[in-house]
Amino acid sequence: METFDNFSRYKIFLAVAECKSISKAAAQLYISQPAVSITIKKLEENLNTTLFIRKSKGVELTENGRKLYENAKRAFHILLDTEDRLRFHQNTGYLRIAASNVLCKHFLMPYLKEFTSLYPNTDVSITCTSSSVACSMVEQCNIDLALVAKPENLGTAIYHSLGVIEYIFVCTPAYRDKLNCDNDKIFEHGNIILLDKDNVSRRHLNSYYAQNKITPLHILEVNEMDLLIEFAKMGIGVSCVVKQFVEEELKAGSLIEIELSKPIAPREIGFLYNRIQPMNENILKFIEVQSD
Repeated sequence: METFDNFSRYKIFLAVAECKSISKAAAQLYISQPAVSITIKKLEENLNTTLFIRKSKGVELTENGRKLYENAKRAFHILLDTEDRLRFHQNTGYLRIAASNVLCKHFLMPYLKEFTSLYPNTDVSITCTSSSVACSMVEQCNIDLALVAKPENLGTAIYHSLGVIEYIFVCTPAYRDKLNCDNDKIFEHGNIILLDKDNVSRRHLNSYYAQNKITPLHILEVNEMDLLIEFAKMGIGVSCVVKQFVEEELKAGSLIEIELSKPIAPREIGFLYNRIQPMNENILKFIEVQSD
């Protein structure tokens, strides 16, 4: 009976740790808020330690709470993985991946094609979301693998680099002639087409603007990299795009690169996975398929 009680307590503990709120955890688990509070209190008493720091707008894990969270999360993943293997014994496992639309299209697809060919009995799910959300999903162990720009703080994650992506400004030759200005003056004369402010790539570009004291006068915002490319090809303005994504257009001459005196710093991209959860053997299989 005690083992079952502890199992339930740890499930509630994990929910509170991930929601950072007793009330939100209660709503997620469909139980009362007092029941959650009592469960956490009993768990703290049994372990003779404080697991959460209570704050006005929620709770935060203590150092001991963080240690318990990492190991409890690992234990639950082992249990769930074992259940899946028993339930689907012919299956070779699963792999949950997250990536932005553009990274999925231009970088993830070759891996996915090769992996599904080599391991057809592995269940693969893809979540298309922003890089910031994908990183959060890795941190919370809600996915196994993310393809993202390298985060500043890896935390408990492991990062496998795929190299760098370069950001450049492009437009049609006709639009460049229309601007009739030096390359570094395009921000004063042209329509600058950028990703929206919530995008990680846009924040990277904003840092470039701030460092170089640049203030574009005319900005058009879109929410996808493919639209940046299409709008530039239509001659609407100058788009900031990833160079690797427009190599064909640059080679054909339908788009030209506007070379700035101070280029935008490249960004590293790669696979991110969490070391606190049990290692899903399919993670390394997926990462390595392109090197076979």
